[in-house]
Amino acid sequence: MIKINEIFYSIQGESSTFGLPTIFIRTSGCHLRCTYCDTQYAYYEGKRLSAEEILKKISKYNCKRVCITGGEPLLQKNISELFSLLLKNEYKCSIETSGDIDCSQIPEKIKKIIDVKTPDSGEPGKFDEKNLQFIGDGTTEYKFVICSEADFEWSLNFAAKQHMFPSAEILFSPCYELISPEWLAQKILESGKDIRMQLQLHKIIWPETKKGV
Repeated sequence: MIKINEIFYSIQGESSTFGLPTIFIRTSGCHLRCTYCDTQYAYYEGKRLSAEEILKKISKYNCKRVCITGGEPLLQKNISELFSLLLKNEYKCSIETSGDIDCSQIPEKIKKIIDVKTPDSGEPGKFDEKNLQFIGDGTTEYKFVICSEADFEWSLNFAAKQHMFPSAEILFSPCYELISPEWLAQKILESGKDIRMQLQLHKIIWPETKKGV
């Protein structure tokens, strides 16, 4: 059984697949407490479902793209059952994870969006270096939420130190309503690095619900 907070159909607001219709499977529970977390309701609330029950719920949507998010999906002991069932049924899958849990258990066919927690996230140093093995594999993206200029410089230094440039897919996101998108865009241009800027499109489209349901 897997503890599920919610399942919904919306527009993907982040990562390299932003803008595409996507089914979101949000698991319940998270061991981190980031300062900018916008899904605190997923810390505890949820219902236990089998992988088959989850598949039945998502099959009502005319979409074959799924994003597994949280909370922290890798805290779920039976998450591998869901991975297998989704791939068996030919879903295109991605997973959003906090970065401090080894992602080796995730099948190669599932796109990984791995957070790297910046100092201002409130959870600095919470990164498992085993996850650096996926740099340049073509299915992994590394996400940095930028909350300040210090965060920006720290993120650049981290990426350089870990040899992420130029092979890794790197995402910088301005902390919502804290950092100006224009400011971050200019900083990225000045850096001269291949960094993909993302704006959490779902919050622009549906600023009140944040997800569009």
